[in-house]
Amino acid sequence: MAANQGERTRRRLSTGERREQLLTVGARLFSENPYDEVWIEQVAEIAGVSRGLLYHYFPTKRDFFAAVVERESERMLRMTEAVPGVAVRDQLAASLDTFLAYVEEHAHGFRAFHRADAAGDQAVRRVYRQSLAAQERQILTALAADPEFGPAVADRPDLRIAVRGWLAFTTAVCLEWLRGAALSRDQVRDLCARALWGVIAS
Repeated sequence: MAANQGERTRRRLSTGERREQLLTVGARLFSENPYDEVWIEQVAEIAGVSRGLLYHYFPTKRDFFAAVVERESERMLRMTEAVPGVAVRDQLAASLDTFLAYVEEHAHGFRAFHRADAAGDQAVRRVYRQSLAAQERQILTALAADPEFGPAVADRPDLRIAVRGWLAFTTAVCLEWLRGAALSRDQVRDLCARALWGVIAS
């Protein structure tokens, strides 16, 4: 009787929920291991699904890792999207706070995302670099819409390269923070904010 009740109360995951579950398992495995050392069989076993079902969602490991990278990229872009009509200086601290909360809460996904560039698979690396380019465009678009900086930022290749460098700096700081660097979230936020202002004011 108890077993039958358990079967009745066990809810079957929807397609979206199952996909999210698999991506969460993948993010953990890819964050802890090099790309070549993660096996689809591991993911299926941990998720409690058949290998065939996993391949139904993601035909190849490349597709699977690319989906992990894309999910984390979309999360980061949503969380750091600029608020229209608000000066960049006024919203930077809040945006960084939101971003750092994401880094803490989704540490596996953040690490997995930044492992993609070290993957030997060129298609996966291409997805990763496209994601970084989207982050770069988001920052430059916010600066261009701000009267303090204006649309002229689009004509400054030096600023584009500087923003790209700032993203790499922020990534390195966050990864060290996750490894246990003795900095509070406020200290990490202020460090990254000062670095960005140093970049765009130079």
